Amino acid sequence: MIIYFCCKHKNTMWTKTAIQCFKDEAQALLDLIPLLDDNFDKAITLILNCKGKIIITGVGKSGHIGAKIAATLSSTGTPSFFVNPLDLYHGDLGVVCENDLVIAISNSGYTDELLRIVPSLLNRNIPIIGISGNPNSLLARYSAAHLDVFVKREACPLNLAPTSSTTATLAMGDAIACCLIKARGFKESDFAKFHPGGMLGKRLLTKASDIMLSNDLPIVSPDTLLREAVTIVSKGRLGICIAVENNIVAGIITDGDIRRAMENSQDSFFSLTVADIMTRSPKIVSPSVKVAEIDQILNTNKIHCVLVADDDKHLLGVVDSFSTVI
Repeated sequence: MIIYFCCKHKNTMWTKTAIQCFKDEAQALLDLIPLLDDNFDKAITLILNCKGKIIITGVGKSGHIGAKIAATLSSTGTPSFFVNPLDLYHGDLGVVCENDLVIAISNSGYTDELLRIVPSLLNRNIPIIGISGNPNSLLARYSAAHLDVFVKREACPLNLAPTSSTTATLAMGDAIACCLIKARGFKESDFAKFHPGGMLGKRLLTKASDIMLSNDLPIVSPDTLLREAVTIVSKGRLGICIAVENNIVAGIITDGDIRRAMENSQDSFFSLTVADIMTRSPKIVSPSVKVAEIDQILNTNKIHCVLVADDDKHLLGVVDSFSTVI
């Protein structure tokens, strides 16, 4: 109950502290914009030209952020992994091969455990992209490209715990990933290959043919009287009626279309046919369209179902909004 009370009232000390934290970290991100220079373009070019792996390293909080950046890059088409610099210094440098590239993260740019491995990397001509808050640091000096993530102060009330600085570093990693996604022409289908599990994988991999309803569809001819169509719409439980002529989709009517026809036509309603009120260009997708795309069509057009048909508009099934919830 105490937590609920604090969250609901903006005048509490805790809420004020949280708001200030959000503001400080948001400002730290905006302050990165003027720090972007030719080094950022050079870093992206180095990664794009890298024929091997991207190895990310850092100590402490920088290491945790580095692990997340590695995960993001790997999932978006740039093979990457994180290694602790102490492990590299004590034998794991063998994982770094001739065509690899290292992204080294240190807020100060002087982290001893990190700098110890720099000479070995330079001797093997391994390019280093340094990320730090100090462009005059040793890490920056020995980097082929240095990305400045300087923050004026930490969001921590004591200005000690890495807060704004880690957020800035994380955002820089996301910016790199976004650039690489564009540069590589990375698509949703590529993303799905690296995310086969969970809800995200299902939505990106599942096709219309996997979830469409194909049995007992509410099909009528365009010249069917609306009074008959009402019964078919009710029995179909989809809230629609599909007009098919010569085995080709001719149009669609919804229960909403029928209600509006009743209100507007009144006495003449019973003489109307499906063709009189049907939508002649319903939303149709192919069987191979992914659920994520179908969801976008439904939301954009504010409709609750799409028809599935082949290239010749032969009806194969229906996908409604409930079917896309997987």
